[in-house]
Amino acid sequence: MKPADAGVGAPLTINILTYNCWGLKYLAKYRVERLQEIGRSIAAAVTTPEIVGLQECWTQEDYLAIRRQTRHILPHGKFYHSGIFGGGLAILSKWPIVESNMVRYPLNGRPTAFFRGDWYVGKGVACASIQTARGKEGIVEVFCTHLHAPYAPESEDSYMCHRTAQAWEIARLMRQAAERGHPVIGLGDFNLTPSSLAYQLITTHAPVQDVWRALHPDSSIASAAHPLEKARRRGIPNARYNLRENGTTCDSVLNTWRWSKQQQKQLFKGKSIIVDQTQPDPRAKRLDYIFFSSGLSVSPRPAPWRIDSARVGMTERHPTLDCSLSDHFSVEATISRAPPGSTTDAAVKPKQSPLPEQTSDTALRTLTNTSLHPTLYTSYNPSPTSSLLPGPFTRTPSPPDAPSDQGSATSQRHLPPSVYDEIIALITSDRRRAHRQRRLRLFHFVASIIISMICFIAIWWSNHAGISFMLVFISTLNLGGGIVQGLIGGLFEGSEMRALKEFQWEMERCKESAETVDEKEGGVTEGVMKQMSVDNEGHAEGRIMRKHSLEEAKMSGEEEKELWEKVRASEEYSGKENRRRGQGRFVEFHGNA
Repeated sequence: MKPADAGVGAPLTINILTYNCWGLKYLAKYRVERLQEIGRSIAAAVTTPEIVGLQECWTQEDYLAIRRQTRHILPHGKFYHSGIFGGGLAILSKWPIVESNMVRYPLNGRPTAFFRGDWYVGKGVACASIQTARGKEGIVEVFCTHLHAPYAPESEDSYMCHRTAQAWEIARLMRQAAERGHPVIGLGDFNLTPSSLAYQLITTHAPVQDVWRALHPDSSIASAAHPLEKARRRGIPNARYNLRENGTTCDSVLNTWRWSKQQQKQLFKGKSIIVDQTQPDPRAKRLDYIFFSSGLSVSPRPAPWRIDSARVGMTERHPTLDCSLSDHFSVEATISRAPPGSTTDAAVKPKQSPLPEQTSDTALRTLTNTSLHPTLYTSYNPSPTSSLLPGPFTRTPSPPDAPSDQGSATSQRHLPPSVYDEIIALITSDRRRAHRQRRLRLFHFVASIIISMICFIAIWWSNHAGISFMLVFISTLNLGGGIVQGLIGGLFEGSEMRALKEFQWEMERCKESAETVDEKEGGVTEGVMKQMSVDNEGHAEGRIMRKHSLEEAKMSGEEEKELWEKVRASEEYSGKENRRRGQGRFVEFHGNA
């Protein structure tokens, strides 16, 4: 195909939607009614979605119910099968899905936590190649996922290592797709906040942008009750501000499934409960994301995509049940690009001017007085650090009008080595736990065999039928439990330990690369500073010489004043030139790195 024919009929905009449907069979209340209404809401959306990722759509019946409602706008779809009970993932599209597969996560919970179910559903990444136009340039690669749920506060979360490893896996898949030169869309319920290690891995090691943070760089990094968010001294936002600016999708006071049991009982009895949007919303957080990239540099280069808008949707209630459609809200985004051959490809104006993450005190005072209107925050305490992202890694997001490709296929970004140390410590802790659990389970298996043998020997010597029956019963239960523990310890724990070893090896290689980059940056920085010092010393010597010449000349007052003004102007110019040259060296280094 000729380059001129590439991408014929390619869309200029794509509307994207991701939604956790909360469709747990037998457990989710009003599941059938809610999912049918979800299908109707998608079909009736003001901005018609063209690529949709669904999570927790566990049954084929629920998937087909949504398909019936949306087939006229989303004629193509794929329900992904995984695990024992299904992965709960589905992708719907306006355009044909030409290729798809399900990639299982190597680390995905533990079979002993059967009451949680993450291991049994076989969580992973639903991958789809969508043909939006003719040729390779018309391929958009979509990755829909649902990461392991936390089930506990971050400090007590025993699944944090598994979730971080899952984030690493989907980051690698998105990077590989971007290296093929295709636009990449990663969406789903990631069960993490922007302050987490997993989020940092995704946004650093995959060349993608978080569409919400690209447009709202000063948005929250966790719930208002989280220590990291408290450190920003932003106060407690209300529900309206959380939806409009922070992009919160979970635990909102507006979501009826997050209410107390007493409030839910009143609602289900027919009592109408209206929540004021100015009500404080301290627990709301952002767990659902859309990540996007135009793909890494390829030749010929098509017009780059830009993030046009992002919003939180599906906040309405069921028309008859008066409950929220799910325990999450949706995230919706629109990306756009200029027509092929347009001269405005590289000059599309942003829809809004984002505030940089690192802001001057003056800008912060302006933000306090304008953007953060008192009706949006129940309390707000301005702080010089209010717009900074706490933690070991701070990255200023690209503006929404900037092309979404994150460099070339040869570039690689890294987190600070201390962040990899933290991840490696997390892995080491999990490996110790897995090794300890394995030994205990194998010991239980061996002990159960010994106990069963003792029971059978005792039956041989027993003359009482009741005692013999009890011994057989105890022996059977004991041996059955021991076999299960032996299988888990010998098979699952071994598999988990090997997956943890692989993850640790990859993090250690990333840390080595990051340390190498730091050493190079340190060398360049030192060289630049030395050169600037030499330049400044030269200008200082010149100033002294000019001063001596002036004293020897014995000029008049006016002539002396005029000459000194020329000297100061020259020195100011030299200082600016030094700064410009230093910045140029830094830019040149970072570009090469």
